[in-house]
Amino acid sequence: MRRVRYYEYGDPDVLTGEEAEVPTPGPGQVLLRTEAVGANFVDTKFRRGPAAGPLFQRSLPGVLTGDVVGTVAAAGPGVDGGLVGRRVAGLSEDAFAEYVVTEAQWLAPVPDGVDLGVASMLPMGAPVALRALRTGRLSEGETVLVHSAAGGIGHLAVQLAKLLGAARVVAAVGSPAKFDFVRSFGADAVVDYTADDWPERVREAAPGGVDLVLDSVGGVILRQSLELLAPFGRAVVYGAAGGELLDVPVAGLFALKTIAGFSLLAWRAAAPERARAEMTELAGHAAAGRLRTAVHARFPLADAPAVHRLIEARTHLGRILVVP
Repeated sequence: MRRVRYYEYGDPDVLTGEEAEVPTPGPGQVLLRTEAVGANFVDTKFRRGPAAGPLFQRSLPGVLTGDVVGTVAAAGPGVDGGLVGRRVAGLSEDAFAEYVVTEAQWLAPVPDGVDLGVASMLPMGAPVALRALRTGRLSEGETVLVHSAAGGIGHLAVQLAKLLGAARVVAAVGSPAKFDFVRSFGADAVVDYTADDWPERVREAAPGGVDLVLDSVGGVILRQSLELLAPFGRAVVYGAAGGELLDVPVAGLFALKTIAGFSLLAWRAAAPERARAEMTELAGHAAAGRLRTAVHARFPLADAPAVHRLIEARTHLGRILVVP
């Protein structure tokens, strides 16, 4: 089979296609025959190695993560053999390949009629968006600020916030070119967080303050977001794409504000039954058409460097798929 690796850190051209044996699923795992892979931003950081900062360190040779949509080709020890032949989606640590191994426990069912873009969001993107909102205790009628709202998780969070009863969703994106995109997914107001005055634009859209912030950027963006919170407002941090760690300004939280962190792996370890139930819930939203995504581009496996160049350009809208 064909797969992608990198044997040195650097620019996208270090990504290398090669031949390899089809992997064998271990205990609790399944082997998927890959139909499509949703590419993840974080791998562009891992690929750069030490240059990306201390948050993004992985040893060589490097592999690429991804959300794999495919058919179960084999089941490992302890896994129900009835899964073989089913169309599912799963998060894989070694996803850019014609066959991948993933954990059977966290397979997402792919309902009939669900397209590849939405299916690729069911293992990771949609569960993160939903649980981040619930970690922030979103209540009906509240105002939500979603950062990176045109990204893979962000545009799902916009939709799910509305489904959970948010009265107003303010979407923060990296350029005005993305305004119409996030509006098409239900954003009530849009701001460009690269502009110096973006906090003022949020205040205009939400004069009473923001009840909940979802942030995956970190750094100064997070600090400014905390200042936008209304009394009893909450911020949920689920990433630091900017690579900058921030000391939380504790004095700023005395104004009845709270901040929480979220990790999908930690959530699954702490509450596996609830995490599984939410995956089933999200599959239902997808089957009913309540959860949508856009596929910006499709690339063959051999064009993995082009995938990373597009991600790093920060111009794409929605999902980028790799099709072996």
